[in-house]
Amino acid sequence: MKKALKIVVLAKQVPDTRNVGKDAMTPEGTVNRAALPAIFNPEDLNALEMALALKDETEGSTVHILTMGPPRAADIIRDAMFRGVDGGYLLTDRKFAGADTLATSYALSCALRKIRPDVIVAGRQAIDGDTAQVGPQVAEKLGWPQVTYAEELLEIKADSLVVKRRLEHGTEIVECPLPLVMTVNGSAPECRPQNAKRVMKYKFAQTKSEIAAAPDCMASAMASAKAYLQIVELAAADVDPDETQLGLVGSPTKVKKIENVVFQAKESKRLTAADADIESLMVELIASHTLG
Repeated sequence: MKKALKIVVLAKQVPDTRNVGKDAMTPEGTVNRAALPAIFNPEDLNALEMALALKDETEGSTVHILTMGPPRAADIIRDAMFRGVDGGYLLTDRKFAGADTLATSYALSCALRKIRPDVIVAGRQAIDGDTAQVGPQVAEKLGWPQVTYAEELLEIKADSLVVKRRLEHGTEIVECPLPLVMTVNGSAPECRPQNAKRVMKYKFAQTKSEIAAAPDCMASAMASAKAYLQIVELAAADVDPDETQLGLVGSPTKVKKIENVVFQAKESKRLTAADADIESLMVELIASHTLG
């Protein structure tokens, strides 16, 4: 019999790497997130869809988002609520600033011990780092089994999940016991769109900081009055961490230098469809051992 599951999706609000300017990095070598447009990390949306699909197949299950970031990261929690999740947790504190993957996974694992989910789902990697380390590191810190490169949820059993993984040279089907951590590829199904009824229901969802910043506005008044509109906000003290493992202090990764690389074409040739031009190109490619 399929049991109800408490599912948590690890998601990240990331800088839009299509719009990186000269102010993208701080002097310390960390991303200047305040200077960049922010979006929902693409593969985390694939993870969200897999979590929602798991919820759809198990009566009574819930899905919540957990994200670590500045206060504006609450935007992706609201986005997820519009798509079908039941609520969210925002892990935010100045003590988390400048965290690399090791410090990030430590902070998330501390929060997850408080939340106590059955299944953790995350995107394979974030576009602002491309390390694919946070999900596996969280699993290691919790002591949970993990399935990486997940592409499709094939079967839900009483105490395990059967998952198809997308690997470099093919696919693999694995069965993993619960509780587990699963990281999801961009080749997995795209996330469902925002639902109009859910947008109307949850558009005033707020964190306690947002409520405190504008206590007299309508959104704050509604969020204060209705529990389902309250996004849980967690500071460092709320998750009982070893503070020497947080933020820049707890991050062994140090960025020493940042360079902007601009690709420029040094040489170019224009060729027509004439036989002579094509023959000349073939001779040149054979002579340079590009062909043959």
